[in-house]
Amino acid sequence: MSESHTLMDGRVHVYRRENSRFWQCATYLSGRNHRQSTKQENLAYALEYARDWYLDRVAEDRLRRRGGIVVAPGQPSIPVETPRTRPGEKTFREAASAFLLEFEAMTLGERNAQYVASKARVLRLYLLPYFGDLPISHVTAGRIQEYRVHRVTPPAEPERVRYVSNGRERIGKLRAWKRPSRQTLHNEMVCLRQVLKTANRKGWIAALPDMSSPYRASGKVSHRAWFSPEEYKRLYEATRERAKNPKKERWRAESEQFHDFILFMVNTGLRPDEAQRLEFRDVSIVEDDSTGERILEIEVRGKRGTGFCKSMPGAVLPFERVRKRKDGQPTDLVFGLVQRELLNAVLDELGLKKDREGNPRTAYSLRHTYISMRLMEGADIYQVAKNCRTSVEMIEKYYASHIKNVLDASAINVRKPKPAKRRAASGQATDVD
Repeated sequence: MSESHTLMDGRVHVYRRENSRFWQCATYLSGRNHRQSTKQENLAYALEYARDWYLDRVAEDRLRRRGGIVVAPGQPSIPVETPRTRPGEKTFREAASAFLLEFEAMTLGERNAQYVASKARVLRLYLLPYFGDLPISHVTAGRIQEYRVHRVTPPAEPERVRYVSNGRERIGKLRAWKRPSRQTLHNEMVCLRQVLKTANRKGWIAALPDMSSPYRASGKVSHRAWFSPEEYKRLYEATRERAKNPKKERWRAESEQFHDFILFMVNTGLRPDEAQRLEFRDVSIVEDDSTGERILEIEVRGKRGTGFCKSMPGAVLPFERVRKRKDGQPTDLVFGLVQRELLNAVLDELGLKKDREGNPRTAYSLRHTYISMRLMEGADIYQVAKNCRTSVEMIEKYYASHIKNVLDASAINVRKPKPAKRRAASGQATDVD
């Protein structure tokens, strides 16, 4: 395993591979990695060389930016007008620190802890390495577009995984480059906008730059991956068979739990993260007043805070089996982590991993299946939205292929009767004696 040291507040890494006698140095500047061999076997000499080498790289980078040239990894130089730095101007790194301090304090208890932590992760992994020491006024619309280009452009050299061990950032093995998804870039732009809004509130910038994507067309409305009634039947029959006859006896409990998870999700419409947090004390078996059937009343804790859900009758039996199987305390988790590997294995065996449009099916598809089936069976769209803790607009946007089943043709195909023709005036001319 390679030995590693850091300099300049963690900005420079000095390491030596197992099969090499020379120390290497590396840093990350302007959206790309820089590496150089120190040609030194002595650590003290290597650290001194790395410090001078880093200062030279920083000086070259600043000269390049002052000259109006910003080089994206693997791309030709693009001339960009660089505004002058004001004395004492705050950097993007300082604005990001102020944002995180405010965000964590103001959202305490109101937003999901994982969502709050994701902001710090996006800043640490993507935004700070690119914008970190840049003056906040230099984060212009042009720079933001360069960042988008940088994120979707493969690096000239493969990057190494960065991780924190014992409070120190270290460099690990090579990481294969993967183009970020549209949602990933959207999340990064949201975080970037929040940092700039913080800077604007503090008076560090006069206005927010234009962050719109210049070449983006209107996004098409796509239907989310779900299971049709026939496909859902194939899925639960396969999981039921696997629960009865597992491939290995030690997998029996896991297979039974997975089968009940499938049935529970399609009959409640919970999000996967909501199901992960679900505890036994959050679920009650009650008799519905209007139908007389046994259903589950669930107190849901998710990204929207605390909400409530009433299940279909089909969710009662799976829940009872899980409760009997675990025989746990009220604070124990009902399902815990989603068994993604097992779900993917079953879907691959059935040829159901992707829908007809090529969208991959995940645990979220079980929630989409619940919504789609409720709409197909004529449920009120407003009640479905409230029960799923979402909006009618979102359901109409992403489940439009099933809205035809809830439209009332008798209310649409109304024909007003045509008014009768006016009769001739009663004072028509008559023969007079």
